[in-house]
Amino acid sequence: MTTIGLISDTHSYLHPDVAGLLQHCDEIWHGGDFGQIKWVNDLQDQLAAMGKNPLIRGVYGNIDGKDIRAVFPERLFFTCEDVKVMMQHIGGYPGKYAPGVKSFLAQNKLKLFISGHSHILKIMYDDKLGCLHMNPGAAGQQGWHKVKTLVRFVIDGSEIKNCEVVELGT
Repeated sequence: MTTIGLISDTHSYLHPDVAGLLQHCDEIWHGGDFGQIKWVNDLQDQLAAMGKNPLIRGVYGNIDGKDIRAVFPERLFFTCEDVKVMMQHIGGYPGKYAPGVKSFLAQNKLKLFISGHSHILKIMYDDKLGCLHMNPGAAGQQGWHKVKTLVRFVIDGSEIKNCEVVELGT
């Protein structure tokens, strides 16, 4: 069983509650628009102070510079337990995928697709592809979103379960 903390569009802002909310996660996934690599370093430092060292995975977003792009790819494809996962910052969602995303999801029989960019919290299942889409919304201060959000969930074998939306405030 793997507990995941999913966050996106932080734009260099690390909300003071994020480390505490993610401290019990085995992995932290970031859907892009980190802002600066300092965000990752600060989160790792805060978690290390709590005695935690989760795996951090992510993709770069459209605002991310060379520091982030040197560490994180544009598209990430991996398996977590028995779940094939793809992450891409500008990826769209079921019915409105970005170019090339739908065909990649279909060809690779992916079960979970993570995106960011829109600042819109969206979790929806694509019946045609048999794939769950998650966009955790935005946890940063920049953008038009009114409430900062992140998502926690569990992957247990081939099951994606216990999905929880966490509101970080306005």
